[in-house]
Amino acid sequence: MTSTSQATARSRPGLLSFLGGVGTVTGSKFMIESDHVRVLVDCGLFQGPAELRRLNWRRFPVDASAVHAVVLTHAHVDHCGYLPRLVRQGFHGDVFCSPNTARLAEIVLRDSARLQMEQADHCNRYGHSKHHPAEPLYDEMDVDRTMRLFRTVEPGAETEIARETRLILHHAGHILGSTWAFLTLEDGHTLASSGDLGRPVHPLLRPPEPFTRADVLLLESTYGNRRHDSDSSRAVFREALNRTLERGGTVVIPAFAVDRTEVVLHELARLRRAGALPRAVPVYVDSPMALATLRIYEEALVARAPEIRPEVVDAGASVLDPAPVSAARSVEESMAIQEVKGPAVIVSASGMATGGRVLRHLVRLLPDARNTVVIVGFAAQGTRARDLVDGARTLKMFGGYVPVRADVVSVPGLSAHADAAEILGWLRGAPAPSATYLVHGEPESAAALRDRIDRSLGWTAVVPRSGERVLVR
Repeated sequence: MTSTSQATARSRPGLLSFLGGVGTVTGSKFMIESDHVRVLVDCGLFQGPAELRRLNWRRFPVDASAVHAVVLTHAHVDHCGYLPRLVRQGFHGDVFCSPNTARLAEIVLRDSARLQMEQADHCNRYGHSKHHPAEPLYDEMDVDRTMRLFRTVEPGAETEIARETRLILHHAGHILGSTWAFLTLEDGHTLASSGDLGRPVHPLLRPPEPFTRADVLLLESTYGNRRHDSDSSRAVFREALNRTLERGGTVVIPAFAVDRTEVVLHELARLRRAGALPRAVPVYVDSPMALATLRIYEEALVARAPEIRPEVVDAGASVLDPAPVSAARSVEESMAIQEVKGPAVIVSASGMATGGRVLRHLVRLLPDARNTVVIVGFAAQGTRARDLVDGARTLKMFGGYVPVRADVVSVPGLSAHADAAEILGWLRGAPAPSATYLVHGEPESAAALRDRIDRSLGWTAVVPRSGERVLVR
């Protein structure tokens, strides 16, 4: 009898629990439990409305010290940002991910810890918290302990991550280092998680490696009811810049520090080379986290990383440089941008305008009809970016309301998430899993993708409930 058949004979089916990333695009956490092993796939923070953010303060539903391993698909905070909190509660197992995910995750987690500490300090200064004293979810020491647990895995290599539990990572094309995960459990059954699935037309990264098989599939559904049009999106982006600059206004682009900023800079560099963005118009990047991430992307280009598109590698780091460009690393440099008058482009985090330096720019620029805000990524419900896209005439920031007179232009085609057709293309050709669970999506998009998978592929697709538990078989 083979070892796999022996394991099948003596092991019960794995149990999959949906602990986050269900009914929302944040807080992704999926627990797989077998006879001897607990593995968590992704470990993200909840973001957006207060009722979601409060979930971050709940104690993890199982003993954190009993979790053997965490698998990270990529380094966005909604997939990795809860890790230091898990460590604070006693987790001491290994964290498995690709090398570039480990590098980016350290930047993301240290920035998240800084924000947590600043928020706690602000609450203690001004009495905005129910708790006295207010404490951060985690701090820099928690991040130090977390980073010591990271174990990098090269995509394509099979690795035993716990007793008779094996992992293979595959490039997902979403951000640098992003992967989809394929797990073989103790009883021989398999589970795949798409993480956040990238697009075949990502300007910097190769397309996702295709889905091949799994008994159970966790599938993101962020844009499960949408279709991206990259060509028209680029045209809309260019026209928004031209209109604004011609009337002497400023374009502010809230952009996620990891990958969205790089894609936006790539597009601005393309427009600069084509003469569509005059050299006299300054471009500012106002996000230390984005600048640190940009350095890792540039190093990946120089190292000719296999996930980078060959044509981008051949062009070199200039593809990310819309020179002249000014980098604001310090608070003083950021404040100096507030004094800029006339045509300019400002790229700043956060992407959903939930916090960060971009808020100061929005407070200054939103009341002036000459200016434009360009939303280039997914805007979740309950975020300021979503409010702007939905036509809000005022926006609450820093305890008061700011009038929205600036233009607001949404360019979802520049998103790094696959749309419905691209997700179907990723699945097509693979044998049907016993169940496909639609996660990491708002209810409407998850339901739409479920119905499309049922009609197009004839697969059993399910939108799970938060806290639900199912067998992997």
